[in-house]
Amino acid sequence: MSRAGATAGSAGNCLRGYSARMSDRPTIDVAVIMRRVYLDNRWQPWRWELVDVVPAQAAFGSGARLLREDATEQRWLFPGFQAALFRDDAEGYHLNLSSPAPCWFVHWRLDEASGDDGHALARPVDVSLSYHDAGRWLDAQENVDQVPAPEEVRAWAQAFVDEHYVAEPKRRRRPDSFRPLTDRFGNPASVSTDKDRRGGGAGQPPGHAPAAAPGGRHGG
Repeated sequence: MSRAGATAGSAGNCLRGYSARMSDRPTIDVAVIMRRVYLDNRWQPWRWELVDVVPAQAAFGSGARLLREDATEQRWLFPGFQAALFRDDAEGYHLNLSSPAPCWFVHWRLDEASGDDGHALARPVDVSLSYHDAGRWLDAQENVDQVPAPEEVRAWAQAFVDEHYVAEPKRRRRPDSFRPLTDRFGNPASVSTDKDRRGGGAGQPPGHAPAAAPGGRHGG
């Protein structure tokens, strides 16, 4: 077995409770749990929060489902998500896993239409372990929440990072003295250490005597 195959196998074995496919694009099936918390605020009577990202189960079905409701909150289950690992985003997983608190990132949006109770659902759109994914969503002013990633998921992603992530060498900064000189318009500039000799020789090359004027005066 190749090193890649061995790494994928060991990563897959650590994912207890998850449905995983180990290939060039390892994937696990997950579901997202969101909750709507009621607030004692006339201007904002409730808010949505991410509760957890859990292993998918066949019993979850395929559609959003209300898990529970009481005077303080509603909890909703959203199945049918896949968390995939891409080779060209190995750095994004590395940045997440090397942080003090590696986590799941969940990108969600409010439904445009309200439900039967007059409120719109906060519906997950994407689930990722990539720091770069989260950054792109936030840059687009989307809703992004995070919850801690469990140990088995971190180990699965870390095996992928160990196989595919190559840190870029740090570029040595070029000293300012080696940078080309430019004028205030950005054009190449030069510096001369010679000084013009003022007086009659102004405008002449350094060290050049001024030429005698024709018809100069003679003694007598």
